[in-house]
Amino acid sequence: PTGSLLYPYGPQQGDETNPKHDDGTSEAITLSVPFTFYGKTYQTAFVNNNGVISFDKPVTQYTPDPFPLVDGRAFVAPFWADVDNVLGGDIFYRQTTNQALLNDISQDITQYFPKSPFTATWALVATWDHVAYYGSTSQKGNTFQAVLTTDSTVFYIILNYRDIQWTTGAASDGDAETGLGGTPAHAGFNSGDDTNFYNIPGSQTDAIINITTTSNVRVPGRWVFQVDNFQVTGV
Repeated sequence: PTGSLLYPYGPQQGDETNPKHDDGTSEAITLSVPFTFYGKTYQTAFVNNNGVISFDKPVTQYTPDPFPLVDGRAFVAPFWADVDNVLGGDIFYRQTTNQALLNDISQDITQYFPKSPFTATWALVATWDHVAYYGSTSQKGNTFQAVLTTDSTVFYIILNYRDIQWTTGAASDGDAETGLGGTPAHAGFNSGDDTNFYNIPGSQTDAIINITTTSNVRVPGRWVFQVDNFQVTGV
């Protein structure tokens, strides 16, 4: 079925919805299961409108910088760019222990990493649903999702890309009509130290619009990473 790459989301799933603010963020999310990201364990996360899930503090920056960042921020960037949900789209998130969803996540991760069978006990699902870009004069929207999940020993992040129609907001030198050009979106992970980071190929180039066709687990539009300790990830 269409869109089956994304796990279920939206208010009917019990999701919270981010406020309509340019460069806005969720409230601080107290993680019911602390999340270990590159050797550090965090109890607070933010789902930031500009395509970032950050730990401990929100991110309002709208033009992405390449990783590694010099300022020690720890975050995952499914699609770091100048989202404007005032102009269009919604940003949803929930923490969940829903067994049907956890079964699907467990099955997927075990398929990609068969040497270490995985049984998820918790997930944080964040979804950017047909979000517009800053300065847009078009109807273009991007739909993507990030899932943080764990069995309390191993920690994974799944990035799902269903529809990417723009790469750049107008304040990042993008074209208001096309949402292209300028400094395009960045996708990947910044650990907060200077050595551990991962840039998904095509980041900050025009090619990032093709992220719906790329993968490191042979599922176009899906990237999966073990993030508790730094793992070099095959492409």
